[in-house]
This record gives sequence, C-alpha cells and structure tokens, in this order.
Amino acid sequence: MRHTAVLSVLLVAVLHAGAATGVAAAGPAAAPAPSPGSPQVYFIWPYDGTVITGGKFWVRMGLRNMGVAPKGTAMANTGHHHILINTPLPSMTEPIPNDRNHLHFGAGETEARIELPPGSHTLQLLLGDLNHVPHKPPVVSKKITVTVR
Repeated sequence: MRHTAVLSVLLVAVLHAGAATGVAAAGPAAAPAPSPGSPQVYFIWPYDGTVITGGKFWVRMGLRNMGVAPKGTAMANTGHHHILINTPLPSMTEPIPNDRNHLHFGAGETEARIELPPGSHTLQLLLGDLNHVPHKPPVVSKKITVTVR
C-alpha cells in the first residue's frame, strides 16, 4: 500500500513537470495537435505515374502553410513527414505505426532515399505531430503510384 502511494505521488510530480516544461504526454491521453488553416503536404518528386529504373530512388517531400520540426518538438503548427507505402491511412487518433509500410522521418527530413522492389507501389504522405500522431484535421497528400522496373 505504501509503495502505491509513493508511486502515485511520483506520477503526479512527473506529469506536473512535463506540463510545466511544455512536454506533451505520449500515448492515447495526448490529443492530436491542431493543424492551422489549409496546410498541404505533397510529393515534389516522384510524380504520380513515374517509372523508376532500379529499386533505389530519392523522395522529396513538400509542406505548405506549416513547418517541419523533428519529433518531440513542441512547437505550434509543425510536424514531421511519414511515407505510407502500399497501405491505407492508419488511425487518426493514435501514433502512426513504424514498419516497412510506414516510414518515419522524425529528424525533420524533407527528402529521403528509399528502396522498393520491382512492381507498382502506392505512396502517400501523412504529417505527424511531436508524438507521431496525425494532426486534427489530418495533413495528408493525395496517393500517388510509382512503378519500379
């Protein structure tokens, strides 16, 4: 019983310290960050319908009316890129998965070299907030298709 009381006090202290420093709580308790006005996320390259020779290529990501910031950066109107490959949009209220179909660019990258096997692939951009959760409303690109030969 005494350990439970001590843990409760420590938990309250940690949460209070996080709120005082502007650090958001991770997990489902953290509300998605709002997106301002009319932000747009888009592919600079490749274009929809691009045929790529070889499996490795550069992806260049664009963002309008918001800023790019690394994960964990508590700054209004910013986020970081995620590329969704051959997959539908994930939950808009939980952190974006991190696997081979959901590539994270949490260092604030706006371009990346990726590799895909031969075939047709769909790509879509989704902006995540400091906790990798999509903004509200979500900032998402149109889905494009590329073919790797």
